[in-house]
Amino acid sequence: MSVGVLLVDDEPLIRMGLRAIVDAEPDLTVLGEAADGAGVTGLVAKLNPDVVLMDVRMPVVDGIRATTDLMTALAEPPKVIVVTTFENDDYVYDALLAGASGFLLKRARPEEIVAGIRTVAAGESLLFPAAIRRLAEKHARGGGRDGLNRAGLTEREREVLRLMAAGLSNVEIAGRLYVGVQTVKTHVGNVLAKLGARDRTQAVIRAYETGFVTPSG
Repeated sequence: MSVGVLLVDDEPLIRMGLRAIVDAEPDLTVLGEAADGAGVTGLVAKLNPDVVLMDVRMPVVDGIRATTDLMTALAEPPKVIVVTTFENDDYVYDALLAGASGFLLKRARPEEIVAGIRTVAAGESLLFPAAIRRLAEKHARGGGRDGLNRAGLTEREREVLRLMAAGLSNVEIAGRLYVGVQTVKTHVGNVLAKLGARDRTQAVIRAYETGFVTPSG
């Protein structure tokens, strides 16, 4: 099945380049474009994209506000990948908190952009552990390694969450724990439910916010 993509960026050349990259793939299709975050929710409701490539910095309504609007207004919002110039941009962390599934740099190679779209469309997180650690160092509030105790995670679920925070996919986690991929999916689903997290990215951010996972490792 084709993955529908919406492009949101205030720079026409950026949108043109992203469209060329996405439309060159047989399983990806650009459904539409927007030059600002304003009105994105209505456009998403009309076009029903699977993934939104969202510029994080736009002059009227930025990617953080637009992402927040999508997550609160729609029962089944699309996956959002924020696109930024600098990986240590404070806006990136705020966008992840708002509900984005990950981020890409504008200088990313075409194959990285395509892989990122496919990754989030498949339900995985597009996280870069080193960059997330650097952002968390600036933003995470801490609260001790037992900050998630009230969520009632089992020891195996806590282990899975640590590996998620390290950027491992379900397949990689399965290999690390010597279990089946379906078992990992079950554990991930339990983690998300217990944390009240929308997706893997939100769970990882929660792990940093509580101090369960620390930027230093």
